[in-house]
Amino acid sequence: MTLEEAGARVGISKATLSRYETKEGAVKWPAVDALCREYDASDQERLAMVELAKGAKIQGWWRSLADPIPDSMNLMLTLEDEVVREDHFACMYIPGLLQTRAYAEAVHRASEVQCPEREVQHMVDIRMKRQELLERPQPPHLWCVVDEAALHRRVGGRQVMRDQLRHLLAMAQRPHITVQVLPFSTGAHAAAVGSFAMLRGPAPELDVVYVDLLGGGLFMEKPKELERYRLAFEYLSAQALDLESSAETVDRISKEL
Repeated sequence: MTLEEAGARVGISKATLSRYETKEGAVKWPAVDALCREYDASDQERLAMVELAKGAKIQGWWRSLADPIPDSMNLMLTLEDEVVREDHFACMYIPGLLQTRAYAEAVHRASEVQCPEREVQHMVDIRMKRQELLERPQPPHLWCVVDEAALHRRVGGRQVMRDQLRHLLAMAQRPHITVQVLPFSTGAHAAAVGSFAMLRGPAPELDVVYVDLLGGGLFMEKPKELERYRLAFEYLSAQALDLESSAETVDRISKEL
């Protein structure tokens, strides 16, 4: 079986299965149990593997959080922990890895209207922790194409938005972070369907596309899907302003607030 076929049988992505097979990391014992059954392992072998999985001590940083996290976020964190590059197209909000805390709080309060404040703070804590990815000695390259609409949308009020745009400018100065603005003047473009992120692993076959949806997110990893989003991001980057003009645009909008 291919990674995709085996993963589909037990309900995990091929990227997650590849990490189970080739690297140390958090392995869920129910997945190990299911895989052993699909692989026709003997009961003795299956039980031994499950016991090993239950006793595994190596876990991602998010496992230590007091409150549970959504399943879609769990997979996102697992994948993101090992990416070498992330490509983001953002048409609604500034990408999460580049958000200030105040901006992120405003986004979550608006997105989850009935969500209690404790849960809002929990999700924002996770987002802030995720950003430490960019502080690693060898951080992944983060490439963001941000629609001009996201720069004008006043999330959290004038001061929160001004601080957010200044933070975006500061982060864009880092060598491993690329920020481009897709201006209104572009008109129709290659990703009119909405925001997405491509998480690029050590090998192309481990790439995964994440699309944010109400109540969760959708992961896509079929070759045709990946190729379509790779091509869309290339077009978006080509249609967007160059780095200097993008910075000037962000600076101008921040001063207009």
